[in-house]
Amino acid sequence: MTDLDIAHAAMEAAPDDDTARLRFYERLADTELFMLLGAEAAGDQIIPELFEIEDQRFTLVFDREERLSQFVGRVAPYAGLPGRALAEMLAGQGIGLALNLEVAPSSMLIPAEAVDWLVATLANTPDETEARLTEVSAPHVPEAVVTGLDRKLAIAAGLARFAYLAAATYENGTRGHVLAFIDATPGAETALASAASEALTFSGIEAGVMDVLFVRASDPMAAHLAKVGLRFDLPEPIVAQPPGAPGMDPKKPPKLR
Repeated sequence: MTDLDIAHAAMEAAPDDDTARLRFYERLADTELFMLLGAEAAGDQIIPELFEIEDQRFTLVFDREERLSQFVGRVAPYAGLPGRALAEMLAGQGIGLALNLEVAPSSMLIPAEAVDWLVATLANTPDETEARLTEVSAPHVPEAVVTGLDRKLAIAAGLARFAYLAAATYENGTRGHVLAFIDATPGAETALASAASEALTFSGIEAGVMDVLFVRASDPMAAHLAKVGLRFDLPEPIVAQPPGAPGMDPKKPPKLR
């Protein structure tokens, strides 16, 4: 089963659980989807294959290339896009998503209204403010927030070394939580802040504040966070290795003819 299959099953098992539904849509946004096209792509221009069900238009999308091939049963043009990018492309056009139809447990129709809602939810970017921290301590957040952060940061490979979640007290007396990224890659701040905001949004927690900090490992604050904070390790980026000359890899000796 894929991540979408699992999230879909959890949503179906608890139809009144808003949190389960939010997690499904989070997985949909973060998953690469393969969309059936009506014609071969021309440069960066793509034309989705559309069909109507009950006066609504849908485009066919699958979370695995094999599933698309299984449904279509022939060679057909398609495009792979992250779910969030696909939703943004279709938003406002009255087009829904026909997900994994007939080929997976997560087979379902996602109406255009849900696509528009997902785009609006993802557009809730965090505000940039200035506030002076006076104290950080051990965090006290629901498990759903921790799980959401762990899941979201697992796909932020190479954007920072790691992060600490801690409770925070500010100079004006307000309290909340802070997620401090250590040695963030220059230019990745907006993406990391958005990831943190999405983790909070899709956790289903209506109340609560979580600010984002960017700290260098050499900063004394980093050492203090290491003592009291909950650490999240971000994956190392995958570096593609160029192919070597035949016989140069001791694990792959050359074939003799």
